[in-house]
Amino acid sequence: MTTADFAHIFGGARVMAILRGLPVAETVRLAERAWDLGILVVEVPVATPDAVPALRAAVEAGAARGRIVGAGTVLDAEQVAAAADAGAAFTVAPGLDLTVADAAAARGLPHLPGVATPTEAQQALRHGLTWLKAFPAISLGPAWFRAMAGPLPQLRFVATGGLDAGNAAAFLDAGVRVAAVGSALSDPTQLDQLAKLTTHHP
Repeated sequence: MTTADFAHIFGGARVMAILRGLPVAETVRLAERAWDLGILVVEVPVATPDAVPALRAAVEAGAARGRIVGAGTVLDAEQVAAAADAGAAFTVAPGLDLTVADAAAARGLPHLPGVATPTEAQQALRHGLTWLKAFPAISLGPAWFRAMAGPLPQLRFVATGGLDAGNAAAFLDAGVRVAAVGSALSDPTQLDQLAKLTTHHP
């Protein structure tokens, strides 16, 4: 649960692919496509038990390439356990639930909680969480991240929710460390366009 954990996980990555609600084979295919294009970090949400096999398959495919996969939409300790057992390298949640963060830490998994206010961000920071998911990023807008950098410069944000190849660069320019793209990936051209942002620097 330290900055170093996610600093290592993301490295220089600027984009994360979120593969939500897809069949196992399609999850693996898109994960491999993302890795081939240089999008090195993949998240597979596990809000429902039937999504866990897709996570496990993506983890196995990643292991063959030296890539890691995280579990998203982790809402409780049971889902943390399922994610850990499936081989996830980290967990992500839409909101800030410190019991989930603690459950992830107990399993040795860095946790990326969702925040949308300075109050939540401060609460996360007091708990030692310095990498945060800002959700829904499209509603917050790039200006929110510029504003947050003033009083809370030690935080590192992953922007999630409504991002695509057309608007991700604006968030990266605003100081976001990683742009996470999910539903937009239903457009087969998105991964190729997003790959161009992997070398984007503000």
